[in-house]
Amino acid sequence: MDDTAATGGLTSVEGRPGAFLRPYVTELTAYTERYEEPLTRRQPPFAGVVVIFGFGEPLGLSGPGTRGRLASFAGGLHTTYVDTTTAGVAEGVQVNLTPLGARRLFGLPMSELANRVLSLDDVLGPWAGTAVERLAATPGRHDRLALLDALLTRRIHAAPDPDPRVRWAWQRLRAARGALPIAELTGELGWSHRHLVSRFHDQIGMSPKAVARVMRFEHAAARLRAGLPAADTAAACGYYDQAHMSRDFRAMAGTTPRQLAGLWPERPIAVSG
Repeated sequence: MDDTAATGGLTSVEGRPGAFLRPYVTELTAYTERYEEPLTRRQPPFAGVVVIFGFGEPLGLSGPGTRGRLASFAGGLHTTYVDTTTAGVAEGVQVNLTPLGARRLFGLPMSELANRVLSLDDVLGPWAGTAVERLAATPGRHDRLALLDALLTRRIHAAPDPDPRVRWAWQRLRAARGALPIAELTGELGWSHRHLVSRFHDQIGMSPKAVARVMRFEHAAARLRAGLPAADTAAACGYYDQAHMSRDFRAMAGTTPRQLAGLWPERPIAVSG
């Protein structure tokens, strides 16, 4: 018997994506969790897309612009938080993708998922149901990870490559943790600002400015989790001052920097923004 099913709590196994998936998949986790009383977690935004192939009890989802209960779903790039509530037994596989990986997987403009959480059937059609059925019928978390790796590889491999110029711009922003003037990107690409925004909405889901804001928040949150001072973090992450960082945290995470750092070490496993 699974220890989680017997005693409650969370158990999980992480997998390393295969070579083809590594540019697109940043995390692959098979999990089981059981709680006698509902457990709610706050999922702050991060610079990626979350996909849950779930079986068992659906998760409750709530937050600015989000409400419902889903077992299998996709959450696009967010600029605000989503709260998830787990009750009973939830089981499945979580995949964190880069936005460009999600664009290949879904075959949809990523703006359709921005600040939204959608049923997996809505973004992947019948393929989603087939994948969930096969995963649920596969015993063992390691085997589930191997199966999903194979399923994702086939689907993404068959999709068109992302725009290499958008991929380059995304990587530049990622390397700078969002601290890069957007005018610098347009100048190096030779694109107008309007064209860059249009390409980002299609391939990434948001404007470069919004993406940079999420990356800056993510960098600041990581520093605070590591115990670094808030004032130093604000300066290192490009905020005007500590008050500016606090306002951004309240808007994006619904809490203060100090309170958000206190949400760890228990790591969110479901949807993120």
